Amino acid sequence: MISSRPFRFGVQMTQAGSAADWTAKAQRAEALGYTILLMPDHLAGRMAWGPALATAAAVTRTIRLGTFVLANDFRNPAFVAQEAATLDFLSGGRFEFGIGAGWLGDDYRQSGIPLAPPGVRVGRLAEAIHILKKLFGDDPVTFNGQHYTITELDGYPKPVQRPHPPFVIGGGGKRILELAAREAATINLTPKSRPDGSGLDVADSTAAAFDQKLEWIRDAAGDRFPEIELGTLLQRLIVTDDAPQAVEALSHEWAPLTPDQLRECPLVLAGSIDEIVETLLSRRQRWGLSSVVAFERDLESFAPIVSRLAGR
Repeated sequence: MISSRPFRFGVQMTQAGSAADWTAKAQRAEALGYTILLMPDHLAGRMAWGPALATAAAVTRTIRLGTFVLANDFRNPAFVAQEAATLDFLSGGRFEFGIGAGWLGDDYRQSGIPLAPPGVRVGRLAEAIHILKKLFGDDPVTFNGQHYTITELDGYPKPVQRPHPPFVIGGGGKRILELAAREAATINLTPKSRPDGSGLDVADSTAAAFDQKLEWIRDAAGDRFPEIELGTLLQRLIVTDDAPQAVEALSHEWAPLTPDQLRECPLVLAGSIDEIVETLLSRRQRWGLSSVVAFERDLESFAPIVSRLAGR
């Protein structure tokens, strides 16, 4: 049986026209009742997560702040731990640590970082998570692994949240979801990424695909499964009184998914406010999806749903 955790809603933001604009956006998200403001980790058209989230922390009081998600390949975990702990310290314990293996080929190509096979990237991520959790602890860390070596490093500052900020791991393949099941407080379910970095596999976003992902997580998590929060990044929100027509139009863009498959796709919401509320309740019952993140473009449109369901 899937537990019904209270709903939490996030908004992913990436850009601003000015410092004042970024401040206003963060404060607006908080005023609308969003639980968390999140930033992705890509190069093109995005601000850097650390300074932007620190600025948001300084001008808000309650909204949580997170990465959604860091690409592990881009940074050594010793330095990531320092940045994450500092942000948690400066925000008064409001940071949520989202991390993944890295997947978008353009980031690797544009930066000159080699794109390793998926298994290598997931292996690196597993070592990095081990190091990060140790560095958030009280004792100096020495680690000799296949990918990283850490020598007598005492992480500083220590995060406010103990033993560490909650880890959010995103992914869609079996290996990374099994790792997330062992390590994460929250798992963000996505379609599988293509091994060559060319994008996400839309065909892997059906209801049946999510059933399979849930089974992988459940089997790997064992007794800790009820403790894990499950969620998704909402790829398309369409508030309309004609959901069938909207889904039919969307199906041309989301081939090979059919309209029937799109209606059940956990990444798509289409319908009136009342219909969307009922859809989210149904998806929580089926998959346990209680953490829902919207893009900034949907900040205002999604707000009535947030108002109806946050904390419920």
